[in-house]
Amino acid sequence: MNLYLQKLHQIAQSPTRRIIGLMSGTSLDGLDVALCRVQGAGLATEVQLEAFHTVPYPAELKAEIRRVFAKREIDFQHLCLLHPKIGQIHGEMINSCLAQWGIAASEVDLVASHGQTVFHAPQVQHGLPDYGNATLQIGDGDQVAHVTGIITLCDFRARHVAAGGEGAPLAVYGDYLVLSKAGENRILLNLGGIANFTYLPADVDASKVFTSDTGPGNTLLDWTVRQHYPQLDYDEDGKIAASGQVHTPLLAALLDHPFFAAPFPKTTGPEVFNGAYLQAAQARSNSSELGAADLLRTLAQFSADSIAAGIKRVIGAEDFYFYLSGGGMHNPVLKAAIQGHFPGSVFAATDELGIPGDAKEAVLFAILANEAVAGGVVDFGSRGKVPSVSMGKICWPG
Repeated sequence: MNLYLQKLHQIAQSPTRRIIGLMSGTSLDGLDVALCRVQGAGLATEVQLEAFHTVPYPAELKAEIRRVFAKREIDFQHLCLLHPKIGQIHGEMINSCLAQWGIAASEVDLVASHGQTVFHAPQVQHGLPDYGNATLQIGDGDQVAHVTGIITLCDFRARHVAAGGEGAPLAVYGDYLVLSKAGENRILLNLGGIANFTYLPADVDASKVFTSDTGPGNTLLDWTVRQHYPQLDYDEDGKIAASGQVHTPLLAALLDHPFFAAPFPKTTGPEVFNGAYLQAAQARSNSSELGAADLLRTLAQFSADSIAAGIKRVIGAEDFYFYLSGGGMHNPVLKAAIQGHFPGSVFAATDELGIPGDAKEAVLFAILANEAVAGGVVDFGSRGKVPSVSMGKICWPG
């Protein structure tokens, strides 16, 4: 038997596994590295976050990624070269974190690498009848495994697509296994570049679990900040937006897009909601001269309104327990605008559930890797966009 296959078998048989989960989202702020100790599998899964760090992307790496990010026309050679380079960089970032934490690579069982999304193309978005859903993440898992010396699972979204899903959101799998609670209707709301939510019913019935993107979270907010304040990457604590006013005609123009009327569940990305989308909405609403503060306040309301409309449309307007994660949870203006739609609900960060909101996505990929190695397949029913599958490709370190 291959020695690494034998090692993987031993890892699968162990009562606990030490797994590093990686996540880098559409905000391109850096690589989230979560060292997790995972016990059991399925609904018996227990996760302890032992260490967490976000390694910032250097400005030059962000610039390289943006050359291919969410663009239909690119320099294909650059994409080809960037794929292994990002894998190598991610591996080096893991090694740096392990050295900082005083942990040897031999003490880690697995790496779960999400990679860096560069293009998301569900069929409903590209509209080409001869092609299905597609999504592309770069950052070669073989490079990660080689650089770290740790068995690496990667390319999780491809299996989701192969089974009829759109490759997103994947948070539902870990959300259900670890964060469900009998007797409590929960909404797990991730405020990343694109916002998505998972509904976890109080009866913990997997067939009732629901997940979907709702539209923009931070992507237009961050883009606008970079245009007006080149020295900033985002509106820290929503300070700029807090001094602005909602521009009603612009808000209406932003909400006027077929995506919001399309059936749920659905996914989207910066391929749709980008700077060009905002500029077109400004042109239609005669708001092209709007100042940065009013623009950011309007965009925060846009994200909040589209999030609330999506949840109410598919789940209803009842009271929920909301648990927030992602960068947007730190924006008080965005958070308050969402709360305004659900005045009777309880809002908290996923920190209260034992998983810090900033680390949640990385932790969830560690859970996906754990399920691929030691778990099974959760039956989410016959809904094609939430396929009941195990995800992740295995890369050997040698």
